[in-house]
Amino acid sequence: MLELKKIEKNKGKSLVINEMINLDHEQVVFCQDKETKLKAIIAIHNTILGPALGGTRMWNYKNESDAINDVLRLSRGMTFKAAITGLSLGGGKAVIIGDSKVDKTKALMQKFGQFVNSLGGKYITAEDVGMSTKDMEYVKKETDFVTGIPVEMGGSGDPSPVTAYGVYMGMKASSKYKWGTDSLSGKKILVQGIGHVGENLVKHLSEEGAEVLINDINKDRLFNISEKYNVEIISDKNIYDLNIDVYSPCALGATINDYTLEKLKCSIIAGAANNQLENENIHSKLISEKGIVYAPDFLINAGGLINVYSELKGYNRDNALEKTRNIYDTTLEIFYKSEKEGITTHEAAFKIAKQRIDDKKKQV
Repeated sequence: MLELKKIEKNKGKSLVINEMINLDHEQVVFCQDKETKLKAIIAIHNTILGPALGGTRMWNYKNESDAINDVLRLSRGMTFKAAITGLSLGGGKAVIIGDSKVDKTKALMQKFGQFVNSLGGKYITAEDVGMSTKDMEYVKKETDFVTGIPVEMGGSGDPSPVTAYGVYMGMKASSKYKWGTDSLSGKKILVQGIGHVGENLVKHLSEEGAEVLINDINKDRLFNISEKYNVEIISDKNIYDLNIDVYSPCALGATINDYTLEKLKCSIIAGAANNQLENENIHSKLISEKGIVYAPDFLINAGGLINVYSELKGYNRDNALEKTRNIYDTTLEIFYKSEKEGITTHEAAFKIAKQRIDDKKKQV
């Protein structure tokens, strides 16, 4: 596996090409438009299995190097997410630099759609953090290379419920492996990040009878979700000091790091966030050494990708949910492979995904 090194904010020279080589990216496209104030980056990691499909994230990054790091890591993750779920897709991702609540406009999204269209189908976009199905509708006006469009336009709509269902299946499989039962009733579960995916996960867990704790940077949303599902709010300063059964990171990545692993007291880590491990090699091993069962993020959060892929084939919700339900069996397969080969669960999942890509490459 490759170590993900952070691009430094710099000493006068660009390290983007070097990092593309390190992570084995095919193409990175920088996009800007003065009129709409669009600043975007599209990263295409790998197209061996098919066109690169991945959502567009709009985030107010502190600087451009943070945006580049994010899009490179996310697009790489999409490659292995598609591979391990058996989809004929490659990995790509896009980020738009800006505050989605302030800077996002119809014109900006349409201009972004034009850039996507210029790639001729090598990259297919979809909804991610800071985006909505309405935004994908605007993109659709400029390109056919978009998924996650509104249901009334023949699309699959918001993929978040299916993503959350996949995470829920992965969490239940983790419970089965750790405790011999996949029941989450009575388990104390911390969901960090209650956006669209996080809320749907909270719904599943609450309905099963889990003791759910929630944390998010949006305090108004925290209060609303707490009232809606009768779950407990946890403050930021206490979040990693709790005695819990399951830690479920569902916001941004890299929350599993040296600092948090010293504090975390849980039996399972299973969440929707991408790139949860700050360093894949180091932190997957530390998790294993602590006896924590880790459900690889790019496996269990693949429901959204499965959903939008189904849209390309002629959308059927039942089929998308059935394929997402298979995440349960694949997660158990990964755990047993990890145990048998004496490797981390992250390594086990990575090996299966990489093997599928390598096998396809030999056929080309």
